Amino acid sequence: MRTFRAPVAASFAAAAVLALTACSGGGSGDAPAATDEPGTGASADAPLYDQLPSSIRDAGVITVAADTHPPYRTIEEGGEITGIDPDLQAALSEQLGVPFQMQTSSGLDAMLTGMLSGRFDAFNGPVRTTPEREAEFDAVVWMTTRTSYVFLAERADELDDPEALCGARVAGVTGSVTESQLERYNEWCEGEGLDPAEFVGLEDTNSTFLAVNSDRADYAGTTQSAAIDLQASDPDQYGYLIQTDEQGAGVDQLAMFMPKDSGLAEPMLAAFQAIFDNGEYDRIMSEWGIEDAAVEEPSLNPMTGQ
Repeated sequence: MRTFRAPVAASFAAAAVLALTACSGGGSGDAPAATDEPGTGASADAPLYDQLPSSIRDAGVITVAADTHPPYRTIEEGGEITGIDPDLQAALSEQLGVPFQMQTSSGLDAMLTGMLSGRFDAFNGPVRTTPEREAEFDAVVWMTTRTSYVFLAERADELDDPEALCGARVAGVTGSVTESQLERYNEWCEGEGLDPAEFVGLEDTNSTFLAVNSDRADYAGTTQSAAIDLQASDPDQYGYLIQTDEQGAGVDQLAMFMPKDSGLAEPMLAAFQAIFDNGEYDRIMSEWGIEDAAVEEPSLNPMTGQ
């Protein structure tokens, strides 16, 4: 396990306080960083600038819904947002010619409806794509994941076993991958003659980890990358289980979502393809230690082809 640049455990308190108020971003390298000042940093000379819809060119910024979900997004004490998303946005911005502005929101439903109402131009999850979601949104898939279940290391003797999750309390973000994956896990539990786990739905990832810390839940269900990052930041405090194919896991495709027919999907797909081609995608995935979640190529609306 490697230690990442944005330790999760150290940022929980700051993230909980700032989650509803922070609207700033950060990136790495020489590419334009995410910003909280619309219209700044736009470059008409960027390779894909002319492909952007006029609404984005006029605004001079791509507004992205965001919540606290380390290592994708961690809100630091000063309000800066660090993580995979700012790094990815910086690389995409270099291709598109406009910066990204992250605006925090609580709950998956609020972020999805916020896109439909025009408040946000995009949301990068991590959220799996489904045929139902692709009916309302364009989805650019850029990584995969397996669901992991985080527990306190001091309880490893009782919880570090796939069967221990059956009948346990599992905190997860309402409407997230975890909720649907736990339903599959429960099918396995029932097949083993064990009680199903109880899903405890919460608004964001930090809330799920705090639920484990306060004994309101036995496990926090989250993405594999978030579990890796959490354990790496504090290996003596947390352990985790990864849901297997036998337990109904499969591999979920995670996507950046944009409102259907907004005109942003095609240039965004082209921007992702460009950072795949120039090595920035591999660099970011490697830097954050999630190479095993990488895909060979980005894809648009893979569940429906529309």
